[in-house]
Amino acid sequence: MSDETKKADPLKNEADDSELSNTSASEQEDETPTGKRTPEEVIDALLQENQELRDEKEALRDQMLRVAADMENLRRRTQREVADSRQYAISNFARDVLSIGDNLDRAISTVSDEEKETAGTTLAALVEGVEMTGREMVRVFAKHGVTKEEPEGEKFDPNRHQAVFEVPNPAVASGMVVQVMQAGYMLGDRVLRPAMVGVSKGGPKPAPKVVPDDASEIED
Repeated sequence: MSDETKKADPLKNEADDSELSNTSASEQEDETPTGKRTPEEVIDALLQENQELRDEKEALRDQMLRVAADMENLRRRTQREVADSRQYAISNFARDVLSIGDNLDRAISTVSDEEKETAGTTLAALVEGVEMTGREMVRVFAKHGVTKEEPEGEKFDPNRHQAVFEVPNPAVASGMVVQVMQAGYMLGDRVLRPAMVGVSKGGPKPAPKVVPDDASEIED
């Protein structure tokens, strides 16, 4: 083709140049720095991207499970704290009121059984009223989780009892509560006030508690 022909048809020449330019750009898009990507390379890239998404999904799932576990632990801990607060909130008040019950017991103890039997109407009514007041106090305490303990005849427990004196008695197993000087009180499973007791000394040690075979299997 002569120069005159090219000059004569400039539009056709521009179209040809545009087509060559588009083809070259398309080829560059499919090429990597080392050349065109093969189908295997494309598949590997997709598989790698899929694995990355799976790993991200598992990481988010683990994170969600940890958050859920933390929230459940927080809920349980809050429930325990609320329950403890409700149960033990009266500790100080109940401990102060115990002295009233002690005074009622002392008042009753000053009147012997013989005096009660031979007492006149006025004294008998007074004794009966004090005894009823003491029983009512114990009932109200029990209603709010406060229980009275008089552990005479039980094995001495330093967590619940306060030893005031020892009683030498070879006929009684050593370490047994033989006398209660002052009743103890429990608030739920906590010691509100330990019982003041006298403990035996000099006798044989109390036999260990025998646990049945079936009970030990259950505990295991």
